[in-house]
Amino acid sequence: MALSTTPSQMSVALPTRIDGSSRSMIKVQSISFTDKSWGPPLLRLDSKSRSLGVKKRSTICMSLQQASKSKVLVTPLELEDPKETPLNLFRPKEPYTATIVSVERIVGPQAPGETCHIVIDHDGNVPYWEGQSYGVIPPGENPKKPGSPHNVRLYSIASTRYGDSFDGKTASLCVRRAIYYDPETGKEDPSKAGVCSNFLCNAKPGDKVKITGPSGKVMLLPEDDPKATHIMIATGTGVAPYRGYLRRMFMENVPNFKFDGLAWLFLGVANSDSLLYDEEFAGYRKDYPENFRYDKALSREEKNKKGGKMYVQDKIEEYSDEIFKLLDNGAHIYFCGLKGMMPGIQDTLKRVAEERGESWEQKLTQLRKNKQWHVEVY
Repeated sequence: MALSTTPSQMSVALPTRIDGSSRSMIKVQSISFTDKSWGPPLLRLDSKSRSLGVKKRSTICMSLQQASKSKVLVTPLELEDPKETPLNLFRPKEPYTATIVSVERIVGPQAPGETCHIVIDHDGNVPYWEGQSYGVIPPGENPKKPGSPHNVRLYSIASTRYGDSFDGKTASLCVRRAIYYDPETGKEDPSKAGVCSNFLCNAKPGDKVKITGPSGKVMLLPEDDPKATHIMIATGTGVAPYRGYLRRMFMENVPNFKFDGLAWLFLGVANSDSLLYDEEFAGYRKDYPENFRYDKALSREEKNKKGGKMYVQDKIEEYSDEIFKLLDNGAHIYFCGLKGMMPGIQDTLKRVAEERGESWEQKLTQLRKNKQWHVEVY
């Protein structure tokens, strides 16, 4: 039985600046907020929530059908001014209370598990840079420390510093709901469900959420060379920081960052229904074929050259000669996702290096010394 995936359509006028010219308004047709029949609808702030003091925002999220090279004007541009990375503006003992703007399921019916795109309103009080993380403190009491709050859970931010509404007042998270199954019965065990991921995925517009941070510097996007090459490798929700990078490179009109290099994304997921932000990435590939490459590894649908499941490291091996040449020429390479991804990737890179007559250990040392190697796994 075919499921209807027809997106609802609307038109909206977005402020844009074209090629550095003065402000103008361009009517963008057919912006689509996909209404997937297999999951809950996109949750938005209603009038009741707004009466509680929550600001209504025109949140243009990952399902935006934006194919125009006319980039979106972002504000406030003061977010470009600080020279020092914003770090730990709010700490666990004194977190910031933000507000949920929207929660949207972003995977299809055949995806193993549920992943949600969550937009959080921080009203400009918790600024961050692309590649950083927020900490989230779920409500309730820490069962291991009665009377104390839950521990902080870190989530990579999946938006640019301007947020999905381009006004510098929101941040987006890409969260997979953590559900555990009893190995003997095969049934779900609610007592072991992920506290924070379930809180976020179950949240409603207007709900309050305690956040800390921002934190992290290892995944910051180097912008000193707009012609640089950035090779981004992710499994699952590890794609979050790369969404921020790519929106900054290809969607937003940022006066002091005009990207003209190469961004190459490798994304590993279980199947086609598990792809995250696929339409957005495909749009960049269509509009900027010289500047963006996008390769997917679908472990349950594709086979590698040995006949086994296609994992992201197999896709890396497929393009290994090109990747190594780019690294030799100064490319940055990033890894984000489950820590279990790294051994297979490291083994593949080591094997390829040896086949090329190189020492992987020496090469890795040099990459780290040159600050080309960026890893954030969890």
